[in-house]
Amino acid sequence: MSRELSEAWDSIGREILGTARNELYLNMRFLDLALCSLQYRMYTEVRTAGTDGYAVYFEPYGLSELFERDRISLNRLYLHMVLHCLFRHLTRRGARREELWHLSCDIAAEAMIDGMGKRSVRRAVPPERALIYKRLSERLSVFTAEGIYHILHEWELTKEQAGQLSELFLVDDHTFWPGEEGEQPPEAVSELERRWQDIADKTETEAETFGRERDGEEGGLLEQVKLQNRRRQDYRAFLRKFSVWREEMHIDEDSFDQGFYSYGLRLYGNLPLIEPQEFKETKRIQEFVIAVDTSMSCSGELVRTFLSETCGILFQTESFFKKVRIHVIQCDEQVQADTVITSLSELSDFAGQFEVKGGGGTDFRPVFAYVEDLRERGELKRLKGLLYFTDGRGIFPAKRPDYDVAFLFMKEDYTDASVPAWAMRLILTETELAGEEKRLDADIRFI
Repeated sequence: MSRELSEAWDSIGREILGTARNELYLNMRFLDLALCSLQYRMYTEVRTAGTDGYAVYFEPYGLSELFERDRISLNRLYLHMVLHCLFRHLTRRGARREELWHLSCDIAAEAMIDGMGKRSVRRAVPPERALIYKRLSERLSVFTAEGIYHILHEWELTKEQAGQLSELFLVDDHTFWPGEEGEQPPEAVSELERRWQDIADKTETEAETFGRERDGEEGGLLEQVKLQNRRRQDYRAFLRKFSVWREEMHIDEDSFDQGFYSYGLRLYGNLPLIEPQEFKETKRIQEFVIAVDTSMSCSGELVRTFLSETCGILFQTESFFKKVRIHVIQCDEQVQADTVITSLSELSDFAGQFEVKGGGGTDFRPVFAYVEDLRERGELKRLKGLLYFTDGRGIFPAKRPDYDVAFLFMKEDYTDASVPAWAMRLILTETELAGEEKRLDADIRFI
């Protein structure tokens, strides 16, 4: 291809993409920043178009044919790539299987676009897609790539089934996405994440500003952006909020002056002038309550997963004093069981042999009344906090207790619930599956 011809095709491709961007902007003005954040670069070996989070790489011949044949598909292609970036699909794969993650991202983006009634992208949903959406909606209220991946992983798709699904939802080329760990410098991936985190934050603000004009479809997109914008925090660090100060038998090197100690040994031979303190004030967890919602809406497997993950984190010896008292309370609409744990080994054994007791409705109030009774009887003297694992659908107490409370949810698609203003809310998500190991991140939100 001559230089003049190449420049001509490059100009045509840029003009086509600019047209698609402008049509989308007219229907979705709050996406202005996201739509304008990608440059255009011609690349003849790409399948129509793809993005690396910085630019759209387009194949001019295929793009021109698509423009002449189906303008709606062109608009959907552009929006599909922008949604991948906005939801940070390019940077959040982690240890997930690449092909299954890419399929999950395509389903999440296409489900969002298929749910829009916007003129620029509106199209009848094929029956095959509608069936997949129906099956996913039985488990997810918001179609995030993480939630979809978890379900697809459970389906144990054959290679042929996965290929058919990929063809059904294939739109753009993912060649330019970051690959396996080590293929790209971590700082490059972090920079891309920060770039689109900033764009997503501003997009959320824009959408909130024009909230009165927002319709149902835009509201769904905003909910997705909010889900992706949640501030992530290490679960272990969060648990330290429930620790207390107490002295324990331990040499306090911080208050020990090596100079006086050495001087005494030199001056008097075997007699130091000052000895290190044998007690050190440390901040760890001593008394703790873990409440578990065992109503019909919380599956036993989900509860066991939560306890297993939580115990794995709490098992770190630096988190607890040697003498601890942990109450694990099971409750649906009434307290069903209270298991008292006094050592970390007991905590580990309990998590492995846990059996769900209950299965009725959900009422959170009995747990708080029961805990207050324990405190009055002197069984809980230094309670710092309570973790309540639940699906969020129940009756909350109206009055704030004088200790910290956090309601925990393990749902990839969790949306706002009527959690009291005085409580902390955490959405726990399975972000890494590597063999038998699971790592939990927590999306910490304070209301």
